[in-house]
Amino acid sequence: MDRAAVHNLLMQLRDIIRDEREHAKALDISAMMADIQRKEVLIRALNGVTELHPDDRKVAQEIRHENRKNAYLFRATLNWIQETMEFFGRKTVPVTYSQSGLSQNNLINGRLLSGRI
Repeated sequence: MDRAAVHNLLMQLRDIIRDEREHAKALDISAMMADIQRKEVLIRALNGVTELHPDDRKVAQEIRHENRKNAYLFRATLNWIQETMEFFGRKTVPVTYSQSGLSQNNLINGRLLSGRI
């Protein structure tokens, strides 16, 4: 593959990675899935390239940087979702009052979103 074709593919890959992050932030899942498919095609096309021109190494570093930014965004989002699910899954102990007027803790199963009151 000639240098111009490799450079063109690298530039497309960098732009798609950036687009993927923007689509993820906008929660545009269908566009994000299309970006993933386009990335896979480009990576397969670049798979046979063994040596990069020195000018293309800068583009490859940009791709690595953009890919790490996406990985950080997706990991941080996953952590936030896991923490949120853990919060809503915790057991809660509401305080109620007995017939004598003293407070007592009632145990419930802890699923805030279980539909039970």
